[in-house]
Amino acid sequence: MSVSPSSLTSSAIVTRLRAAGCVFAEDEAELIVSTARTPSGLAAMVDRRVAGLPLEHVLGWAEFCGLRVAVDPDVFVPRRRTEFLVRQAAALARPGAVVVDLCCGSGAVGVALAEALGQAELYAADVDPAAVRCARRNIGAAGGQVYEGDLFEPLPAALRGRIEVLAANVPYVPTEEVGLLPSEAREHEPLVALDGGADGLDVLRRVAAGAPRWLAPGGSLLVETSERQAQLAVEAFTGSGLITKVAVSEELYATVVIGTRPAGPST
Repeated sequence: MSVSPSSLTSSAIVTRLRAAGCVFAEDEAELIVSTARTPSGLAAMVDRRVAGLPLEHVLGWAEFCGLRVAVDPDVFVPRRRTEFLVRQAAALARPGAVVVDLCCGSGAVGVALAEALGQAELYAADVDPAAVRCARRNIGAAGGQVYEGDLFEPLPAALRGRIEVLAANVPYVPTEEVGLLPSEAREHEPLVALDGGADGLDVLRRVAAGAPRWLAPGGSLLVETSERQAQLAVEAFTGSGLITKVAVSEELYATVVIGTRPAGPST
């Protein structure tokens, strides 16, 4: 049941959010109040959050690597653990590097990488039209280009053999486990951004297979996965001829597999 805008004090918002199961009700209330532009807009935002929409969809943005990244409805919400992937990628790149954010969603990874590097030749791609529209707002503001299509397919052919950092936050939830995800993800994020196939690694394997043709010599592919999937992901990377290692953040509960194309003849 919605509440009239005039009765929406901060304490009333906290009470409603807590009753709806929001664990961090006070923090969420502060963000909603600071984002709303009008009393009626505030009431509508509280109603949407109480109804179960992800906070980021309610706000219209997510905080990621210290940046505010626009996140539209029905677009995958960037997770804090993915900041670890950005840090690993930034450590491998130089300012002005050719960077591709594959399976880009909102484009958060690409934008954060461009910010970390100071400048980058930035490209992104996603198969989901809603994600592409959202990413064009974020990536475009960073001077990059976003393409719609399946993995490498829509990228300009001129990028073959030139990509220095290929960051791919692929879907990696096994199909049978999608139903175990929190309702916010199951009901409000696109299935294509979550479901990674039978063992969760279908898309990762396809990216690993295609990456050597697109990476520059010495360029690296970075993919987030789970700890229990890491060994199979490593096998996919090494099977494609990439020099592979695994980076782990206990703090963020994040696992990133990094594969580097040898600095030799073209693959």
